[in-house]
Amino acid sequence: MKLTIANPKTGKTYQKEIEKTQERQFYGKKIGSSVSLSEIGLSGYECAITGGSDKQGFPMLKSVQGTARKKVLLTKGTGLKDAKLKGVRIKKSVRGGLVSEEIEQLNLKVTKEGSKKIESYFGADAEKAEEKKEEASAKVEEKKPKVSEPKKKEEEPKEKEVEEKPKEKEEEKNE
Repeated sequence: MKLTIANPKTGKTYQKEIEKTQERQFYGKKIGSSVSLSEIGLSGYECAITGGSDKQGFPMLKSVQGTARKKVLLTKGTGLKDAKLKGVRIKKSVRGGLVSEEIEQLNLKVTKEGSKKIESYFGADAEKAEEKKEEASAKVEEKKPKVSEPKKKEEEPKEKEVEEKPKEKEEEKNE
């Protein structure tokens, strides 16, 4: 399972992949419930579950009871982009609001911070992510076509030179 931990104070998110033994503490928890992260190595931190998605990418919906995937009529919100026409409802598949084994990604929001800053736990990962962003932006800049200035007319002097040479030859012949 992948955890996406958002820190609202800094506005940054961090990802952590956990093993099956560690993810069992989340099973049966509802969206909105508080969870301690000390078992996964973040001592002192508490988070609220804000959502998630299953292995096929279907989002969790708080209003759906249980852990199963269900088809519900939605007008807007999680699992559906806003309808273009007023009153339109669309039937979409969503996952229930309880965390189960089939949840692949779980979104968390920090509610209580520990003694250490969260960046210290993810420091190396955060640096690697920043380096990747810098490399990607450098590649994009290299691929962008460079705007060049319009070429100056260099052909005109060449034509003049060509015209002058025959005149010189003709003058030489006349002498």
